[in-house]
Amino acid sequence: MSDEAAVAPIRVLLVDDHELVRRGIQMVLRTKSDMLVVGEASNGAQAVELARQLQPHVVLLDLRMPGMSGTHASHAIKQVAPLTRVLILSAADAEQEIVQAMEGSLDGYILKDAPSQELLLAIRTVAAGEPYLQSIVTRRLMRRLATNGTRSEILVPPQLTPRELDVLRLMATSRSNKEMGELLVVTEETIRSHSKSILTKLQQPNRMQAVLAALRMGLITLD
Repeated sequence: MSDEAAVAPIRVLLVDDHELVRRGIQMVLRTKSDMLVVGEASNGAQAVELARQLQPHVVLLDLRMPGMSGTHASHAIKQVAPLTRVLILSAADAEQEIVQAMEGSLDGYILKDAPSQELLLAIRTVAAGEPYLQSIVTRRLMRRLATNGTRSEILVPPQLTPRELDVLRLMATSRSNKEMGELLVVTEETIRSHSKSILTKLQQPNRMQAVLAALRMGLITLD
């Protein structure tokens, strides 16, 4: 039996105002035994209601939709389905939109032109409770901050240990805790401990917002 078939499927809710896009994603997910599309919505309001009813593991959410935007829908979904993870899948690649989305209640961000295998990886990553930020999204975020000269008003950034800075740099990539541990030759539990300390020191609720804050403070850069 394959690893995919050995676990309960990841229940996914698709949200996009273009039916052809939803059909295409359906075709990709249908080939994987560890994925199950439990519902579809064409706008944010429908997404919130279906999330409340279905309590999916992951909502694959477009950012630009008529009526309620993906950013607002993400926040509302978290209110009615606290355990549901929200992964933005969008053609929106403007730096300002990425910054605004990252400041919201999302767990990952990937562009629609990403390869199908990366989409599957992103879904599995956020379903496992870890954030996923596509590398190209991070680069565009950095470009936005560099162009605006955006810096935190905090004069003295929080003191992070050298190892915490190593972890923070890796947090700005799409690597999982396991992959970060392998690179730094430590256990996943050690990575989780460092991550918790980083969130506390940066006063941020999650990894994605911690990365955003760190970029604004100039604590990390993207080489």
